Amino acid sequence: MFDLPVLNAPAQEASLYAPSDVATQDQAARKLYVETYGCHMNASDSEIVKGVMHSNGYAMTDKPDDADVILLNTCAIRDNAEKKIHERLKHLKFYKRRRQDLIIGVLGCMAERMREELVVQKNIVDLVIGPDEYRALPALVEKAFQGEKGIAVKLSRVETYDDIEPLRTEGISAWISIMRGCDKFCTFCVVPFTRGRERSRAAHLIVDETKRLWDAGFREVSLLGQNVNSYHDETAGTDFADLLRATARAVPEMRIRYTTSHPYDMSDKLIETMAEFENICKYVHLPVQSGSDRVLQAMNRDYTVEHYKERLRKIKEFMPDCALTTDIIVGFPTETEEEHVMTLELMREIRYDGAFMFKYSPRELTKAWKMTDDVAEEVKMRRLNEIIEQQQRIATEINQALVGTIEKVLVEGEGRRDASKWKGRTDTNKFVMFPHLTDEASGKTAGYVVGDIVNVRITKATSMTLVGEVVG
Repeated sequence: MFDLPVLNAPAQEASLYAPSDVATQDQAARKLYVETYGCHMNASDSEIVKGVMHSNGYAMTDKPDDADVILLNTCAIRDNAEKKIHERLKHLKFYKRRRQDLIIGVLGCMAERMREELVVQKNIVDLVIGPDEYRALPALVEKAFQGEKGIAVKLSRVETYDDIEPLRTEGISAWISIMRGCDKFCTFCVVPFTRGRERSRAAHLIVDETKRLWDAGFREVSLLGQNVNSYHDETAGTDFADLLRATARAVPEMRIRYTTSHPYDMSDKLIETMAEFENICKYVHLPVQSGSDRVLQAMNRDYTVEHYKERLRKIKEFMPDCALTTDIIVGFPTETEEEHVMTLELMREIRYDGAFMFKYSPRELTKAWKMTDDVAEEVKMRRLNEIIEQQQRIATEINQALVGTIEKVLVEGEGRRDASKWKGRTDTNKFVMFPHLTDEASGKTAGYVVGDIVNVRITKATSMTLVGEVVG
């Protein structure tokens, strides 16, 4: 086990930053712009940040030009993610030169990991706030307006933001963070060092939040955690399967998803609960990372390839049409060509609907950082391209097999490029495009609105998208 950064005091001490302590007359007119990078957890955290700032008098804007405060919510999981932030900070110099009173802050995982570098070397950064310090944000922003730079990055064993109402401003799908942190300590992963140890929210608060979201017009929720299978409400004695069951029962018409699972903790009880409820989506994201037992051991993944495949067999036994996606890392230290081929073979056997595929990126603090990054860059890229090409072929074949079928699609609204084509997602998380018939286009009314579930007959398919037409 590794040493963690110094832990924060209990969360109740955050009451030092109560809204009344920091709100001012001038602040009521200030506008906040938040830019989010990385995973769904970061997107959920951005909603918490907006909720905190909104309750302190800030208005939201989707234009950095209009903002008094610009916050970048960052990801530190891979080197490329951090490079994007450094490039974005270069661009933000334009805004800072134009408005000297503009406050720029860096939030999240990268903030915790690179706090001193961001403030000292990137002299346009006024604030660096870690994932467990968002309650302090209004006070630190106020001090920044007075010329004082701020750093707050300590981790907490107790902070879950249970009493913070996230500010969700659009859409019909919402994320609900059910836990924070991770105890797995995979040797390649920096999350336990940037987000701290696992702690779960109270189950009844999660269920109540889901009910409020339904009443507010949301029609789909995703329960989020670094490893949702580890969720445990100690007071209620509730595990993740219990939480999923309670949520599905409380809001029977709400579509419910979750991510991310760890293969070691994927229980029969959870699989059976998914199969029992129609409103729990038949979609599982189960990261495998490698097809080699030796590499998995080096990654500290705690399962074998055979255990992983047995879990998938159980999923398919109870939910034959369940879609499967995964994460794969290529070029982990000491990975051989033979072990790369093992991963390709595993993918061909399982036939994933989709995958997030990456080349290994060394991260400071992790155990793998001390290993020799001995797979050449050109070898990593070649292996990654082989993985990607194979997955695209498999996904295309899976999706083309759906041509002619009728899929139930949750309507999300207009497509980005063409307002006459609308979009939505299936229960199995497949993206669907379909023509939206209007009076102007056809003399017919569409007969549905955003948030409805419609039947779509699939007419075309690619590796990423299904195309179809709404039927009765």
